[in-house]
Amino acid sequence: MAPLTYWVWLSALSGIGTATKFRLLRAFGSPEQIFFADERAYHDADIALTHGEKAALQDKSLFDARRILDVCGEGGYRILTISDAEYPARLRNIEDPPVVLYVRGTLPVIDEEVCIGVVGTRSCTPYGLKTAERLGYEVTRNGLLVVTGLARGIDSAAALGALRAGGRVVGVLGTGVDVVYPKENGELFEDVAAVGALVSEYPPGTPALSSHFPRRNRIISGLACGVVIVEAPLRSGALITAALALEQGRDVFAVPGNADSTASRGANRLIREGAILVTSGDDIADEYEALYPEKIHIETLKVPLDGDRLQALNERAIVQNRQKTQKIEIDNDKSVEYIDLVQLAERLDEMEMQIVSVLAGKTMHIDDVITQTGLTASDVLASLTLLEVEGIAEQLPGKMFRIPPVRG
Repeated sequence: MAPLTYWVWLSALSGIGTATKFRLLRAFGSPEQIFFADERAYHDADIALTHGEKAALQDKSLFDARRILDVCGEGGYRILTISDAEYPARLRNIEDPPVVLYVRGTLPVIDEEVCIGVVGTRSCTPYGLKTAERLGYEVTRNGLLVVTGLARGIDSAAALGALRAGGRVVGVLGTGVDVVYPKENGELFEDVAAVGALVSEYPPGTPALSSHFPRRNRIISGLACGVVIVEAPLRSGALITAALALEQGRDVFAVPGNADSTASRGANRLIREGAILVTSGDDIADEYEALYPEKIHIETLKVPLDGDRLQALNERAIVQNRQKTQKIEIDNDKSVEYIDLVQLAERLDEMEMQIVSVLAGKTMHIDDVITQTGLTASDVLASLTLLEVEGIAEQLPGKMFRIPPVRG
């Protein structure tokens, strides 16, 4: 049986976090050895496992792994394991890289590219849409590669701009590579896969779950040299990417917006806190010209799309810029006076609940939250940002956070 089967088995195991999977890999050397180990072997390896993790490791069925391999074979999707030479070293070196990556299309040699993550709110303004598309176009014409989440709004506009410039795009998904989300992006997904790649750590067929998208963001920043936030309110999923980029040592850029625009408050705050202010793709290219002189250039790129597809891209870009953007749940400006513990337990993961238990009814510095929870800084940053998006946590000046008291 091909070793890839065991990689897929390990990556798809639910109930075990990425950090634990890598502790197991370091202890046993391969996913195949992990698969054939018994409870005594796990104990002898001196790896602290929770009851739930031990139960998950008892699942020795390869049925799902074989099914995933069959689907990938039929769809022409590649599977890159973290041990593969083609797995991007830039991503491998973050704190919690994906065990495997599913790839639809052709993944560029990421470590040889100046990748720029372009992200922002789904509920963007016409200014945000226009700016994102222009940035995507300009950075591509300068020789950079756009990485984005292909979400509605800013992400999609940036991808359209890059494609119109004749460039490639890497779309990082919170679903399987065969699942289009949002549904109106079907043609955009096809265009990205035709000249670039769709990538995901989730196997084909995985639906859009809210918990997947914050996790997806670490891959966007992990693949990139820098991340630009085009438009983001104070509670925006794009700020998760910015926080993760900082934790990973990536550059963070932000596009300024009107002082009275709620859609730009998060981006404006990032600038106040030290993000690099940019207003064009040329500004971003200037930051990397000395480091990558062989990559940064301005030239007319060959358009890899045929004429009909390029015309369709232009038409969709015009329509998208004219459409009224939709308000969705991730940019939630609602605040709460208290939090219902029972309801939270149904929708938050273990790390988020751990932070809520420490912070509920209090105002604390982020360093104290890290100390009291025992979680890593990146996990706390990502979880707190998601709690902000949910309207549960609030960030105050000086990296202070607060959560209303618990009721229930």
